[in-house]
Amino acid sequence: MHLRTIIDGEVRQDETVGDLLFDCRYLISYLSQGTTLQKGSVIMTGTPGGVGAGFNPPKWLVPGTQMDVHISQIGTLRNNVVYA
Repeated sequence: MHLRTIIDGEVRQDETVGDLLFDCRYLISYLSQGTTLQKGSVIMTGTPGGVGAGFNPPKWLVPGTQMDVHISQIGTLRNNVVYA
């Protein structure tokens, strides 16, 4: 499956799930040890070092930022960053 993360229209990640440090089967198995994963559960693993930290200057998520995460064969999750 192909994974793409888009922040305010800018592609920040564009790779396959095979590039993950731990494969999906391992992540689900590990997380299931401490909680029951329900249908529709979203697993957010983060990124090595943070995608925004790699820019000069860093590009952090701030209120108003729109983040789309698309995984082929599954769909797109769209979130807007808000200050709570």
